[in-house]
Amino acid sequence: MTSDILVNVTPMETRVALVENGAVQEIFLERNQTRGLVGNIYKGKVVRVLPGMQAAFIDIGLERAAFIHASDIDHDRVDNEPHKPIQTLVREGQALVVQVIKDPMGTKGARLTTALSIPSRYLVFMPGSNHIGVSQRIDGETERDRLRKTVTEMKALEEIEKGGFILRTAAEGIGEFEIRSDMNYLKRVFRVLQERMKDSVATSVIYEDLPLYLRVARDLVRADTEKIRIDSKETFGKVQDFVTKYMPEVIDLFEYYPGERPIFDLYSVEDEMSKALSRKVELKSGGYLIIDQTEAMTTIDVNTGAFVGHRNLEETIFKTNLEAVTTICRQLRLRNLGGIIILDFIDMVDEEHRRQVHRMLEKNLEKDHAKSKVTGVSELGLVEMTRKRTRESLEHVLTEHCSVCHGRGRQKTPQTVCYEVFREILREERAYNNDRYLVLASQQVVDRLLDEESSNVADLEEFIGKPIRFQVEPIYSQEQFDVILQ
Repeated sequence: MTSDILVNVTPMETRVALVENGAVQEIFLERNQTRGLVGNIYKGKVVRVLPGMQAAFIDIGLERAAFIHASDIDHDRVDNEPHKPIQTLVREGQALVVQVIKDPMGTKGARLTTALSIPSRYLVFMPGSNHIGVSQRIDGETERDRLRKTVTEMKALEEIEKGGFILRTAAEGIGEFEIRSDMNYLKRVFRVLQERMKDSVATSVIYEDLPLYLRVARDLVRADTEKIRIDSKETFGKVQDFVTKYMPEVIDLFEYYPGERPIFDLYSVEDEMSKALSRKVELKSGGYLIIDQTEAMTTIDVNTGAFVGHRNLEETIFKTNLEAVTTICRQLRLRNLGGIIILDFIDMVDEEHRRQVHRMLEKNLEKDHAKSKVTGVSELGLVEMTRKRTRESLEHVLTEHCSVCHGRGRQKTPQTVCYEVFREILREERAYNNDRYLVLASQQVVDRLLDEESSNVADLEEFIGKPIRFQVEPIYSQEQFDVILQ
């Protein structure tokens, strides 16, 4: 398997596509106005303790108070020993250093822990633990033992008395020099954090994780990665500086993409993102999936559709279910679906067929970076699974409840449509020689272009050297727009 990473950077947002064997597998999106919080460390203030829920609300300076459970504070207990009551662990008004482990989602605030962790290229440093762990994705006991022994020895050499480490997947096969360099980097970072913890006031940020374009270098580069293409020269320069300093061994993988064709058109990423917002996913055989996201869970229904097979009904059903497994696992990653997921495969009579479908599901999920747990087939013929969710799904980031249909469906947000307008203008500018542009769009989109996005519009006009005018088209829906060349 080979993989490429495409990085599309604009002043408004950064988008990253992970492509494996020519097919888009995952999309990462970070908007400058709403950056993800996972990994950030805050000095918070306890605003409310809830004994009935064994949890507390913490003010970390966000719009909504964040949430912490007793299990995310009481880390020193022995296995099977009950957690201490929340009221003995924290009190109202208390300052508490916490880290975000889940972004705010829907009406829920961020989820927190007091077990801090700071990642580097090969290691994750845990200042409150002495445990040394190895990523489950590193196979072979010999390699796992070697890595544990190396970290233990380096820890003694660097005189790190308190603090544990987890060796990340990228650590497989690396030597003492790389591990020691990472330890020194993490020591410096934590020393700075300790100073900030002492000096900071409550509800302030102590540590922010790297921006998405640098996290790509730190977290997504693997042994099978062939190229990381970045379409912004300025961002490419920043990534080069970062990689030269911390990851010189992979610097040859990064390249600047100056092509006239938009980088996300190389592998039809834009098309795949549009398809990922649809309920229906076609299978090559003629069958299809129906994917429904709700507040409580996601359901995926498999249907034979037009596929009639060549032998008998059982064989047709089995082949459709096998094909559906591969597509389901790709859609889980592409749409970033998490939480409880119910898979409704077509009923199979043959017990061996059911076992093969289940085995193939588990095998395909091994490629997924997010942890998942799969049950067997239930009495109703359903497969229940969970997939760890730390950020919003692609649908929730790109769309909102439709005011026209009173929440029964979804539509792209004005912000998403504005960015599509910007990309369309850049696309037209590359293809044609125009004097100016006129954008026809809905009232909501034009209002946003003239208000919240006005500085981005000014930057775009300066970049292309041509004026852009906007006109409201009353009959247009929120997703409709036209760019007219003048």
